[in-house]
Parts: sequence; C-alpha cells; structure tokens
Amino acid sequence: GYNLLLFKPQDAISKGLSGSMHFGFLRDMPLNERRNISIAMGLGASFNEYGSTLFIGETLQGASVFTVLDEGDIDFDRNGFSTAVIEVPFELRWRSSAPETYKFWRVYTGFRLGYAYWYKATFKQGGNNVDQTDIPEFNPVRLSATLSFGYNTVNFFAQYSLNPFFDGAVTTQGETVNMRTLKLGFIFYIL
Repeated sequence: GYNLLLFKPQDAISKGLSGSMHFGFLRDMPLNERRNISIAMGLGASFNEYGSTLFIGETLQGASVFTVLDEGDIDFDRNGFSTAVIEVPFELRWRSSAPETYKFWRVYTGFRLGYAYWYKATFKQGGNNVDQTDIPEFNPVRLSATLSFGYNTVNFFAQYSLNPFFDGAVTTQGETVNMRTLKLGFIFYIL
C-alpha cells in the first residue's frame, strides 16, 4: 500500500518512501444460510514507512523536537518515520459467492485495533544521521477504519487512521502535530 499523510503541519510535505505491507489471517464466521454475509476477526502485522519534511528529534535535555524542514535551507537525503504494528482486524463482509465457485465480488468493511511495538524517526544528511526511538508523544495504540472491495483474489484496499500519531506534540513553529494516515493499495485474499 501507499501511505498518504493527512493533517500535516502547514508547509510540511510528503517526501520519499511512504509505503506499507500487511500480513494476517482472518477467521470468517457466516451469518446466513447462503454464507455470503459474515463477520470476521483475525490477527496480523503491518510495516509502515512515512516520508515527509517533518523532522522528529530531541534537545540535549531529552525533550522532543518537531520541526518542519525547509528544503531550500536544509539539504538532506532522507527524513521519515517507521512503525511495526500488531493488528486485530474486525470486519463485516458481503460477497457474491456460491458453494461451487471461488471467484466472486466482495465488499469488506470494518476497523482495526493495533499496537505499534516498534517505531523510529530517521533523518539522514551528509555526515549527520539521527535515529529517534524514544518519542514520549507517540501514541502506540492505532485505531483505523478499513474498506476492501474487488473481484476474486486481487482487491482494492483503504485504511483511514482514526487517531493521530502523536498526543500533545507541537512543532517549533507552534502548530499542533495532528498527523494521521490514509493507506491505499491492493490486498490479496488467499482462500
């Protein structure tokens, strides 16, 4: 998938790699005799990269620093934020399936409860590398709404983050950091 950063601080832009990869298993529990309406629950993991011009670092006293980099003034090779999340998805599912076919239309909607067990902000420029893995403002609990639809194995996927990445974070310019993400991509269902 591709991660679109939403509600970025003013003048911050998405830049560089912003992708995601999800793996998981869902247990389907049919709700009707035809078995085309069901609920599903599962367990999975996602790995996410968010590239932007929002620098995340710390002062010598250990306080977090959030500042929007001006590309005209600061030359850098990479600036981003990465997460690894354990997820528990819940879905309401509809499909046009029949007992004799595995090819069918589907629409699945639901939400995911996740916990980011690992995260890191990375900044790289010539002779200067900053890796930040202790960000007190980071909220490891991830809540999101999901939608997938399509035909057969390959389907379109969207996931919207319901809560921001950071609680109480403010940029050096005085703006609240209320970033969330919208993931868009493809999901492959294996029966």
